[in-house]
Amino acid sequence: MVGKLLLRGMLVGIAAGILAFIFAHIFGEPMVDKAIAFEEAASQAAGEAAEPELVSRAVQSTIGLATGVLVYGAALGGIFSLVFAYVYGRIGALSPRATSAVLAVLGFIAVIAAPFVKYPASPPATSSGETIAVRTELFMVMIVASVAAMIIAVNVARRLIATRGSWNASIIGGLVFVVLLSVVGYLLPAVNEVPENFSAVVMWQFRVASIGIQLVIWTVIGLGFGWLVEGELAGSKPQAKVQGRTAKA
Repeated sequence: MVGKLLLRGMLVGIAAGILAFIFAHIFGEPMVDKAIAFEEAASQAAGEAAEPELVSRAVQSTIGLATGVLVYGAALGGIFSLVFAYVYGRIGALSPRATSAVLAVLGFIAVIAAPFVKYPASPPATSSGETIAVRTELFMVMIVASVAAMIIAVNVARRLIATRGSWNASIIGGLVFVVLLSVVGYLLPAVNEVPENFSAVVMWQFRVASIGIQLVIWTVIGLGFGWLVEGELAGSKPQAKVQGRTAKA
């Protein structure tokens, strides 16, 4: 069963990658071109020699972009399916579609949205190549902390459902997530290397496109995976586990 779920997850991830590529090519790549043009103009003004282009922009914005989002989509879809196999029936007596949708929402918040608030994506020419290792480490720490905070929050909510009800338990779990991640975000250093004269409009549009790409991928996986496995799991009702007790859905 897990193997079938994994295959379906990767297939829907590839479909999500195709749609994300179209979105990125239309909305993201023009902002990258503007950022590169800014970088080249700044280099010329400073009298610096142009760096050799190892891979042309035409390849980067087509084959390179497509390869990247397809591999990312397939990998994310596979991981999503494995997590789904584990949580199905553990976060309430939800149908496969509802479980997939809830998992996609929680995953998007924990892996993408929350870390994005602290360390938003930036286009070329707005950060130093010398700090890429440090920035990557900080971003990964933020993702790990966000996922851990989400797991804690979900478990707190599950334990409170029996005594507080689903609505109140969900609100308390959400507050736990916000508080934990706020503490982590406060402790981690800020990163701001954007040049003062860089276009705020280009920066804003690039970041909107970046979060939009992720939103497309997670939405397609969350809805598409649930639709694919609904028939496969229709005959098996999940076991809703609350405070150590098991109740049939």
